[in-house]
Amino acid sequence: MPVIAVKVSDYLTLEQIRQLRGRSDLVGISLVLHAWALIAGSMVLFAWWPNPLTFLLGVMVIGGRQLGLAILMHDAAHGLLFADRRLNDRVGSWLCAYPVFTSLGLYRPYHLQHHRFTQQPEDPDLGLSAAFPISRRSLQRKILRDLTGQTAHLRRGEQIRRALGPSGQGLVARLGNLWRREKGALIANLVLLGGLTATGYWWLYPVLWLLPLATWYQLASRIRNIAEHAVVPDNDDPLRNTRTTYANPVVRLLLAPYWVNFHLEHHLFMFVPCWRLPTAHRALLAGSRGHPMELKTGYLEVLRAATSGLADTPRGAGGRGTTQHI
Repeated sequence: MPVIAVKVSDYLTLEQIRQLRGRSDLVGISLVLHAWALIAGSMVLFAWWPNPLTFLLGVMVIGGRQLGLAILMHDAAHGLLFADRRLNDRVGSWLCAYPVFTSLGLYRPYHLQHHRFTQQPEDPDLGLSAAFPISRRSLQRKILRDLTGQTAHLRRGEQIRRALGPSGQGLVARLGNLWRREKGALIANLVLLGGLTATGYWWLYPVLWLLPLATWYQLASRIRNIAEHAVVPDNDDPLRNTRTTYANPVVRLLLAPYWVNFHLEHHLFMFVPCWRLPTAHRALLAGSRGHPMELKTGYLEVLRAATSGLADTPRGAGGRGTTQHI
């Protein structure tokens, strides 16, 4: 059954609610362009000055912005990225979801079910948090799988097999299934490859698009998933079954883009666009009336709590299921 419903008026005034729910097409497109500018800038820097430092920086920044595109897709799933609904869904799909091989249309109902049943048996994302706490060695193995591409191979392999359909169908039929179900992602990535090829730098697509997506993006997504709901103190309390984690500018650049670390505020106030979440956080602190909230000072503190388990039993690369929620 759902967790206890939140009465927003217990924490926010009507004026605060009015201000926080305001959406902006200008801010929405600015955030999308910001993500792509950081991606393009990282590619240009490495192409202009190729060395191990600019390569590593490029992988981390681009992987972080790929997660950023997924975060902006998440806002679009809530109808918050743009005030105009058609613009919201089109940009959320073609410039955010499809480039990272995700579907806004498939993600939206799945994610709304996660909100309705947060940390309950019906929560489709429960498998991402239920396994914790784990041992440090277990987390180290997961990180190694992320950074060596094993996690991505597992997840993309399952995505492709699901899109191909039953193995008993002929090759042409299965390729047709793949095209129908993944054509948005395929078109978006072909356009990206075509654009890089037109500039004479086609090799940046595998080196600084697919590689970050297969490595740093996987690690950043895992850490974010752990921080949001793992080892929370009370699965039935909306103030304590979701976590907000404070992040400094470097962490926001590489691991927690576009205010995704304010996850408690997002769950309590789903009508708030991501760029207004810091304001919602301050309002929540002022209006919490002394109720304990699940807050952590940083991601290292979260990981220490998540690795407090004594057992060291190897687990699969992706836990239960393969979808990573935002």
